[in-house]
Amino acid sequence: MASTATRIGKVELASFVFNAIGPKDVTLDELRVIGKSSAAAIATKSCTPLPRDGNEEPRYRDLELGSINSMGLPNLGVDAYVELSHTIKEEFPDKPLIVGAAGIGFEDFPVVVEKLQKSAADMLEVNLSCPNVKGKPQIAYDFASMDKTLKTVMSIGDKPIGVKLPPYFDFVHFEQAAEVLSKYDLEFLCCVNSIGNALVIDPETEAPVIRPKGGFGGLGGKYLKPTALANVRKFYELLGDRFAIIGVGGVYTGSDAFEFLLAGASAVQVGTVFMQEGPKCFERIDKELAEILKRKKYASVEDAKGKLKML
Repeated sequence: MASTATRIGKVELASFVFNAIGPKDVTLDELRVIGKSSAAAIATKSCTPLPRDGNEEPRYRDLELGSINSMGLPNLGVDAYVELSHTIKEEFPDKPLIVGAAGIGFEDFPVVVEKLQKSAADMLEVNLSCPNVKGKPQIAYDFASMDKTLKTVMSIGDKPIGVKLPPYFDFVHFEQAAEVLSKYDLEFLCCVNSIGNALVIDPETEAPVIRPKGGFGGLGGKYLKPTALANVRKFYELLGDRFAIIGVGGVYTGSDAFEFLLAGASAVQVGTVFMQEGPKCFERIDKELAEILKRKKYASVEDAKGKLKML
């Protein structure tokens, strides 16, 4: 069987698939479920300086080809994640731990990152792309703000840091983002967060399917995959192996994971399918990927990474 072991920066992963930051990763009990599964790593909810309840319900809905959500960063607050990180690492010492860091405003990021330096996290994923906080723009769509935020957080402590990016749609924006990102010694790029401010309407009730922001929310699942693949590929083309790239968006099968691998991803995260199928999805997707690699005579994921063929 072909190997699906991989590497994110200096961190070794036993397989190619783990959970996306966001779904079912808020509490210690939820993180234990991920730890006991075949997920290659454990990723926590993005945390803020203080606990947040998030947006009002209903704020998540499964759809025919994915999901829509406007969660609003519900989390236990950074102090809780510093504490529970040590518990998680004691219980699952061989599984890499990635703690998400977020902020409602610029001033929150250095507070959160500084506190997370005392955590047991192997890496931090700084969320520059949450589309569901009322009244707040996505930092990564403002390149000056992204530069300012990265300059600040990268100067704090020595925990390896990666960033969660929003979907970009214009080649100029890819190039501008890459110019900013290349200034910093990041461990990885996570591409992508959900497509922000989609609207799904139920024609029977004549109302949106979620409540916050008048029904506008982040679109995930299969709807997102072509955009996520494009982002992984474009950043791989622009930045090569300077950073590991984690693909996220519409990974339901091993074939989906293989497509991200061909585009240049070093690993994939799964969100919507984890919500819908539960923790068994990690092992299933990774096994399907291994079978594809074997059938195509790739000995490892590294042999196939970035090998997208042009027509």
